[in-house]
Amino acid sequence: MADKQPHLNGAYYGPAIPTAEPPRYRPQRGRSCCCCLFGILWKILVVLIVLVGLAILIFWLVVQPRSFKFHVTEADLTQFDYNADNSTLHYNMVLNFTARNPNKKLNIYYDKVEALAFYEDARFSNDDVITHMNSFRQYTKSSSPMSAVFSGLKVVTLNNEQVSELNEDKSDGVYEFYVRLNFRIRYRLGDVISGDFKPKVKCHIKVPFPNNASQTFQTTKCDVDY
Repeated sequence: MADKQPHLNGAYYGPAIPTAEPPRYRPQRGRSCCCCLFGILWKILVVLIVLVGLAILIFWLVVQPRSFKFHVTEADLTQFDYNADNSTLHYNMVLNFTARNPNKKLNIYYDKVEALAFYEDARFSNDDVITHMNSFRQYTKSSSPMSAVFSGLKVVTLNNEQVSELNEDKSDGVYEFYVRLNFRIRYRLGDVISGDFKPKVKCHIKVPFPNNASQTFQTTKCDVDY
C-alpha cells in the first residue's frame, strides 16, 4: 500500500511575485540640447574674450600709447581789478602752453581746445585756443605751442571771503588761478585714425603781477584727465 502523503498545513500561495523595478528616468532631449548649446556658446564667448585680451595686450606692447604732456610755460597778467560795488572784473591775461606728444608711433590731431579761467572757483573768462580754422597734426616725439588770451570786462559775484582773498593776492602781487582746457583730439597710427577723445587738462597756476619784481612765473605742469 502506497505511503500516504503528509498533510500540508496552511494555505499555499504559489511562487513569489518578483518586485517591480522602478521606472527608469528618460532625460528630455530638448533640455539636453539646450544645455549643450549653452555650453558651446559659453566656450566660444570665453575664447573670444581671451583673443580680444591678447590683441589688446599685443597692441599695447607694440605701440605703447601715452597721453600727451601739457605745461603752462609763460603767463602775462597786466590787469585784474575787481569793483565790489557793481561786481565787475576787469582782466587781461595771456597764457602760453606747450603740448608734447611723447609717443613713438602715434600722431595726434588737435581738433578743438577751449580754455576756461577761474578765480576762487568763479569762472571769469574763456577762449577758443584751437578751432577747425587752426587745428593741426602733431607728429611723434614733438612739442607744439598754444596760447590763450583772457581779456575783457565781466560781472562776477564774489562773496566777502573771496574778496578778502583777492585783496590778499593783490597785496602779495601774486594771483592764483585755475585754468581748465577741454580738448577734442584724435590719434593716428599709420593710415588708421581713431575716433574723438575728449580729455580735460587742469592747471593750477600762480601768476605774479608785473610790478612784483621779486616773483617770476614758474613753468607749471598740468594734469591730463581722460
